[in-house]
Amino acid sequence: MPQIESWSRLPAAVRDHLVERMHDRNIGLEDLNQLRLWMESKPNVPQGQWYKDFGSSKLCGQGSYPKTFLLPNQLAKGQEL
Repeated sequence: MPQIESWSRLPAAVRDHLVERMHDRNIGLEDLNQLRLWMESKPNVPQGQWYKDFGSSKLCGQGSYPKTFLLPNQLAKGQEL
């Protein structure tokens, strides 16, 4: 199982997209802090699609890369972490 990639090692386009979605989805500071701590722990993630629920949003990814944020009422695909 791969580990999630650290924020600094994400491709610029992925980081830019995630930041844009953070603003679009009005993700709270508490959830962003939870996200930071979770990413810093270098969790294992599946090769395929996955998502992590942070309360006010869901982080969706594939393999070692996070891809986007969803609102709580949006359906996520893949394995829940």
